[in-house]
Amino acid sequence: MTATKPGKQHKPKTAAVSVNAENSPKISADPEAAFPIVGIGASAGGLAAFEAFFSGLPKDQETGIAFVLVQHLAPDHKSMLAELFQRYTTMPVFEVEDGMVVRPNCVYIITPNYDMAFMNGVLQLLEPTAPRGQRLPIDYFFQSLATDQRERAIGIVLSGTASDGTQGVRAIKAEGGMVMAQNPESTEFDGMPNSAIASGLVDYILPPAEMPARLIAYARHAFAKPRSTTVARQRSRASENLCPATRPDRP
Repeated sequence: MTATKPGKQHKPKTAAVSVNAENSPKISADPEAAFPIVGIGASAGGLAAFEAFFSGLPKDQETGIAFVLVQHLAPDHKSMLAELFQRYTTMPVFEVEDGMVVRPNCVYIITPNYDMAFMNGVLQLLEPTAPRGQRLPIDYFFQSLATDQRERAIGIVLSGTASDGTQGVRAIKAEGGMVMAQNPESTEFDGMPNSAIASGLVDYILPPAEMPARLIAYARHAFAKPRSTTVARQRSRASENLCPATRPDRP
């Protein structure tokens, strides 16, 4: 399975949070503007794990990280996760639209009944080709994230049954990224974390509430770069804008 398998893209829907795209910073290819992107995968028992994770994030400071949540959802399920997770974080939370630009200090949640890939700085929604029960949306997203972001890709495997996420863990580590898994003793269902841990590639095994502090420390150490005064001012101005719930300009 690769992140470029063909799939029919759906028409964009209204995002969970409305923002003014005209005031949003444009996509930049400048390496100084790059930031780590965290893919978080969960299945059964994932809601409690997500709540614990986001409750552990600092409320009074920006992390400079983008968070993309991949949760196993029933195809006909109307997702209320964006509204739910907005209770746990001060960051803007969005249900993903096809072609949505990813920004730091924002949370993005997969749309039900779609596979999701990360390509060229945007989230792509694809109609699944595998039958229900055989889909591996976490692996699919992690693999695309690893291919696109390489060492800036970070994967977190939370509570869930079976083994979705393990192949994605392998892809992230192959590109020099970092991986966390939930401590099995803290899960409701330990299948997915145990499978990831058995790969021997997980960097940190922690309860969800303890992951944010380690994640932030890792990101600051791994991605900190000296910036010129001009770049610092540009980043400061950009951080004043909300994350855009828009797609990049297209011809």
